[in-house]
Amino acid sequence: MTMTQPADSRHTGTLPSHLPRAGGRGAQNGSGAAPLKNNHYQLLQLVLFWAGAILLPLGLVVIVLGWYGAANTPYQYDQLSYLVSGGLLGLGLTFCGGFLYFGAWLARIADDGRESSKRLADTLLVLADVTSRSAALNDQGVDVSALPVTAGDGTTIHRRDCALIAHREDLHPVGEDNAHLTPCRVCRP
Repeated sequence: MTMTQPADSRHTGTLPSHLPRAGGRGAQNGSGAAPLKNNHYQLLQLVLFWAGAILLPLGLVVIVLGWYGAANTPYQYDQLSYLVSGGLLGLGLTFCGGFLYFGAWLARIADDGRESSKRLADTLLVLADVTSRSAALNDQGVDVSALPVTAGDGTTIHRRDCALIAHREDLHPVGEDNAHLTPCRVCRP
């Protein structure tokens, strides 16, 4: 049974799988629809918005009905009941609706902040990958980490960035006569 080695993204020119791809949210599934990630935050925002959209105008309508009832009765005890039932209830509904609108706005800001911090982290990963690749290039544009080397008088060819020889300082570049050397099984030069 042979195991295939995944292609190294440094040599194929493609981005590693942990880095973002072009195309935005719907690029992974090909349908163009946004994935259903963070759906509970969007649901919370939607519930808060619609609850505020219903309660705020309802509170204003109850206040107007309380005023209308108090204005059209000549008795003070009836006016007091309209004031309590219509005015205070309407005021409470209006404040609750306003607070729910405010909560929807805060949920939207929190979701936007999460999305922008995710984008910033993805951008920093791409930037770190690009700078690490450019740091590995010498003045002629050759990837120094991909040059084959041997450690001391060893008989194994390694990449310069191989973990087995990272601590060694007696590295020598491999010349043209490397037929007797065996390639490293870890870095596969």
